[in-house]
Amino acid sequence: MAPGMTPHSPVRNGPPGPGPTRVAVLGSTGSVGEQALDVVRSMPDRFRVAALAAGLNTARLRAQLDEFRPAAANVRVGLEADALRTAFPDTDWPSLEEIAVRDDVDVVMVATSGLAGLAPTIAALRAGKKVAIANKETLVVGGHAVRAALAEGAPRGAELRPVDSEHSAIWQCLWGEAPESIDRLTLTASGGAFRDLAASDLDAVTPAQALEHPTWKMGPKITIDSATLFNKGLEAIEARWLFDIPLDRVDILVHRESVVHSMVTFRDGSVKAQLGEPDMRLPIQVALAYPDRAPAQPAPALDLARRGTLHFEAIDLARYPALGVVLEAGRRDDTSAAAVAGADETAVAHFLAGRCSFTDIPRLLARALEAHTPVATPDLDALLGAEAWGRQFVDDLVATGTLK
Repeated sequence: MAPGMTPHSPVRNGPPGPGPTRVAVLGSTGSVGEQALDVVRSMPDRFRVAALAAGLNTARLRAQLDEFRPAAANVRVGLEADALRTAFPDTDWPSLEEIAVRDDVDVVMVATSGLAGLAPTIAALRAGKKVAIANKETLVVGGHAVRAALAEGAPRGAELRPVDSEHSAIWQCLWGEAPESIDRLTLTASGGAFRDLAASDLDAVTPAQALEHPTWKMGPKITIDSATLFNKGLEAIEARWLFDIPLDRVDILVHRESVVHSMVTFRDGSVKAQLGEPDMRLPIQVALAYPDRAPAQPAPALDLARRGTLHFEAIDLARYPALGVVLEAGRRDDTSAAAVAGADETAVAHFLAGRCSFTDIPRLLARALEAHTPVATPDLDALLGAEAWGRQFVDDLVATGTLK
């Protein structure tokens, strides 16, 4: 179990400590960032926004700055960003890494897309901060470096708190349990937009169809990754870094209702599961309020009588070849997972732009894994280099039309 991620950390049901928890939300205009701000709004006595950071959505960031008036903010460069800085002259405009280590920040919510959250995550952990992580690429690409930063910062109070519903569920199931009692972890997957479509029809599906997730409201990249189940392979790799469990002890089940978010099997055969309606605000609140159980209910209450029946199915890897590729990359425990993550980033972008088919995505990933020259025991530079290589490799394949 990683330092800062011990399953037997205390959980309190009483009031929080003195003063509100000061939160920096990196990726504040994205889906998870917006829902994190919903949680803050619901409990102004417990949480205060200390900093906000966004990418290109300057209009939405402007509204958030008007509402929360944080001491610091960050936005990508450009004319609109310059206008935003002028409009808020009393706001500091530091880098993401500088936000992550500020004295007036208690918890850093990393809800950015891609690799933008990696450097601030490492900086925050080294500085002894609490990091609520909702960014898959940070751990999949930079897992080796993130674990090293967590170990470095743990004596000063660094913690890594999972926000993804699946990892939050595992984390909650492990509270009060000894690491040596864990047998297996089971992640659940909705099956994505095409779980009932004939495999023969997948080649013709459109981006618009792929973006219609059956249970969750998410950004476009993760919604496509849900349709290919690539995201579930990333989550298995994340679980390996978060909970120090080998990939061969991480299982995946299709669970259409998305009510059981994950399960843990213990060595005596007991199984714990965390249940809730599919709403990201609950795991966000858990990560922000830990070790307290806040009394507010940000998500709809679960009514099992209304739900009636819950269904579980084994994963058909032949139907989801992208999952098989990313799991194989993760098992190699080198730069392969970083390379495949980069390849997927570009492959999904090409699919959304109409330059390749849905079924081309796993083909591109398989080609990237086959062609990659891995680096064992990589440092951060090697991991970032592998991710960039994967992006370029797929770009070249699509540009030259040599995929088939």
